[in-house]
Amino acid sequence: MYPILSKSPLFMGVSPVEIENMISQTPHVVKNFSKGQLVAQRNDEVKSLTILVEGSVKGEMADFSGKILKIEEMQAPKPIAHAFIFGEHNQYPVDVVALDDCRILYIPKADFLALMQRNATVLINYLNSISNRTQFLSNRLWFLSFKTIKEKIAHYLLNLSYGGANATLILPKSQQELAEFFGVTRPALARVFSDLEVEGIISIKRREVVIRDRNKLIEIAS
Repeated sequence: MYPILSKSPLFMGVSPVEIENMISQTPHVVKNFSKGQLVAQRNDEVKSLTILVEGSVKGEMADFSGKILKIEEMQAPKPIAHAFIFGEHNQYPVDVVALDDCRILYIPKADFLALMQRNATVLINYLNSISNRTQFLSNRLWFLSFKTIKEKIAHYLLNLSYGGANATLILPKSQQELAEFFGVTRPALARVFSDLEVEGIISIKRREVVIRDRNKLIEIAS
């Protein structure tokens, strides 16, 4: 477990031996979850630092119609909801579900606080991590403000590309993963990609996308 934890953003710069010494002196528990099992429910209190040791989980949220929107996937050794450990409303913002069999390390909040007081590296890593998390959520909120699928795709492609006309990029997600990320159906997503191609704005082959008219994409995203 300790070599894996040394790769976690919270333990960067700390050796597996040092981590083992820290954890052995800190109350903790390791729990196993099966694929599809609910790890945490939205609005549950975040009582512990929670780190994936093995496997992966997803954060998802249901709207009022019952449609499930996948917010994010997390793989070991990432922490889960670590930005919500402290604060007045320290609750899980989404349901957390195991994507496969996984093991999770829990360190109670008070004990994690004591650990950070003993080790400045872990404290700095934690502060950097929650700052990065805040930036990610801010960008995610801005992205979700786009109303149409076309606006979302235009914004997404512009963020991925760094060149001008004829910039070529590789989509990091499959169309199914993108559909879940955008909160839409796969056929609806495919139709918009097809429309953009017919309009001469992009050309697409599997995951490779060539931006033919960047100005038009900017116009759509605006």
